[in-house]
Amino acid sequence: MQFGVGRLPGMVADSVRDARRDTTNSKPTKHEHDLRELAHADFAAAWLGHGGVLLRQGGTTILIDPVLSDRIGPRIGGRTIGPARLASAPAAVGELPAIDLVLISHAHYDHLDRPTLEQLARSGTTLITSRRTKRLIPRGFGRVIELGLDDDLEIEGLRIAALRPEHWGGRTAVDVARGCNSYLIESNDRRTLAPGDTALTTEFDSVGAVDLAVFGIGAYEPSEHHHATPEQVWQMFTAMPGRVLLPVHHSTFDISGEHIDEPIARLLQAAGDHAAQVAAVKPGELWVPGEG
Repeated sequence: MQFGVGRLPGMVADSVRDARRDTTNSKPTKHEHDLRELAHADFAAAWLGHGGVLLRQGGTTILIDPVLSDRIGPRIGGRTIGPARLASAPAAVGELPAIDLVLISHAHYDHLDRPTLEQLARSGTTLITSRRTKRLIPRGFGRVIELGLDDDLEIEGLRIAALRPEHWGGRTAVDVARGCNSYLIESNDRRTLAPGDTALTTEFDSVGAVDLAVFGIGAYEPSEHHHATPEQVWQMFTAMPGRVLLPVHHSTFDISGEHIDEPIARLLQAAGDHAAQVAAVKPGELWVPGEG
């Protein structure tokens, strides 16, 4: 998703109209006990709402595209102008386990959320992001690394490879030259694919089997050329093939035309007899192998 100039007046109106019920100071639903347990797991994941995922793999705790703010978009006059969260975030930053590695797929406001990253910044945390986005990252991280498409690196006992999604990066309507990554995360015995935003693509067909695929299944109406439909997600998932699909990027912000319940319903229908492979967890709930 990106906020273009054409949508800004409506966002301003929405923000003013919602001011009395702004959830900026609301308390998050308490799931911190389960989320902290993730740091002791061999392999586990938790959906944090929208595209945000907390992942434990290879002895490393990873955050992917974390957005825990109550509203997303540019800041104007000290206020964030953009869609409000439909429900409180499942945890505050201080209720997460210690984070070793943060992965940012691209610069859109709903994936690179500076307020969340400012709270996460620690000298012991490394952040990997797409090309030409390093300057958008708040100070305070131990290392900030730009990873170009088709490049890879070894870090924290993992191999991180940047793959090419069918999407684009940018921060404004005219800011279109920034990078946009999907990530393949490999440890000794596990493989996780985190595509970030993508439309239907064959890019992942050659990835090979993955233990966990974190696909966005929403924001396709009317933007199917930027975000895959649930049926297209299932097609990409089975082509790899994937063992478990963790659906994200839905039911968090009102940023598209489909009904809030539609993406999951369509995904489960597309999966049919294989619906058990879909880890349809709620925000803040843990998924571990063998538990759905």
